[in-house]
Amino acid sequence: MKYMLTYDLMESVRNTNQWLGATARAIGAYPAMAATGNPLVEWIKAWGDVTERTFARMVVKPDWGISAVTGDDGRDHTVRIETLIAKPFGNLIHFRVPGRFPRQRRVLLVAPMSGHYATLLRKTVISLLPDCEVFITDWHNARDIPVSEGKFDIEDYTLYVTEFMRHLGPDIHVMAICQPAPLVLAATALLAEQAPEAQPRSLILVGGPIDPDANATDVTDFGRRVTMGQLEQLVIQQVGYKYKGVGRMVYPGLLQLASFMSMNAQTHTESFVDQIFRASKGEASDHDKHNAFYDEYLAVMDMTAEFYLSTVERIFKGREVARNAFNVAGRAVDIGRISTVAVMVVEGEKDDISAPGQCLAALDLLTGLPDAKKAAHLEPKAGHYGIFAGKSWRDNIRPLVLKFMDDNEGKSERRPRPSIVMPAVAASSAD
Repeated sequence: MKYMLTYDLMESVRNTNQWLGATARAIGAYPAMAATGNPLVEWIKAWGDVTERTFARMVVKPDWGISAVTGDDGRDHTVRIETLIAKPFGNLIHFRVPGRFPRQRRVLLVAPMSGHYATLLRKTVISLLPDCEVFITDWHNARDIPVSEGKFDIEDYTLYVTEFMRHLGPDIHVMAICQPAPLVLAATALLAEQAPEAQPRSLILVGGPIDPDANATDVTDFGRRVTMGQLEQLVIQQVGYKYKGVGRMVYPGLLQLASFMSMNAQTHTESFVDQIFRASKGEASDHDKHNAFYDEYLAVMDMTAEFYLSTVERIFKGREVARNAFNVAGRAVDIGRISTVAVMVVEGEKDDISAPGQCLAALDLLTGLPDAKKAAHLEPKAGHYGIFAGKSWRDNIRPLVLKFMDDNEGKSERRPRPSIVMPAVAASSAD
């Protein structure tokens, strides 16, 4: 599989399906077709519309789409996205709200690098903006990064996060979503040893695989069944000439998307079939619930081969973080060195990616942290997406997270808390 030919072939298949959808949509929209009075024409047009949109979204990075937030004065304030640190494999960005008094809560969202862009956390950002200064890690698509920029594995990821936290200072609350949870835990331990004064005030780990063996899922079982040699031969491909990262070895986002969708194949199939019928009856819209969810879900990015393979080998197979045996740049990382950073774990009862217990394992590793600074929450009936961007997050988890931040704000002078006002941005949800 490790050839440009396979990468380009996969892109050609995607492009062909997009073209077929566009062709069917154009044929169905042709005036002469309407004269036949055949209801099949509307179905063909609907199929083409849904198919074209589906395959087109797979290669486009979504916009953040956050234009304004309502302030304490009742006015809408614009939201400006500013890059604080620009690096080859990812940036640190800030959602700045000009004209609004800076919020005391400063939150760094560490986005997953697991096939989707950081925009997957758009609704998380929207929900936090009224009450927090929000920062986020914006990871780049590996296919667009020249080979001359070098490698990027889980150790580099950890060092990036460490640098971002040091830049933002100790009055920051860090929230790691899914995949980065073990690496952010390691980054915090590095700061505890190397720069204790730069440690964040709190760390919130949301649905992450701290110990994948704590509660096995299809994801962890796959990691056990396949050897590293087999995995490298099966899924690693070389970026073709169409992109700036030509020649770079990557784990393609399209393969990751196929893996994600196969885990809930029946649900996704029913959703697309229903959308086709809604479109044929004129009930679908550009920003309906289906499109709002899948426009983001289908937008995928490539990961560097070394990042993907080191994640499988060291986090899932070797359980290095779970065994407190993780090393960064030749230096052993001791999770037990964390003694002042309050840590909260959030899990979903129905999470089929990082099952309950996997993230909770972090608390046992924090041997140097008092129990008073540890917290855990298991959200009933919540799936993976719901614990950071769905209804469960909005109604139950978000208030608990904000309270945890406030309880561990430190000795700095507190400012009056603004009332909770949702931003003036339309954001439909998919729980």
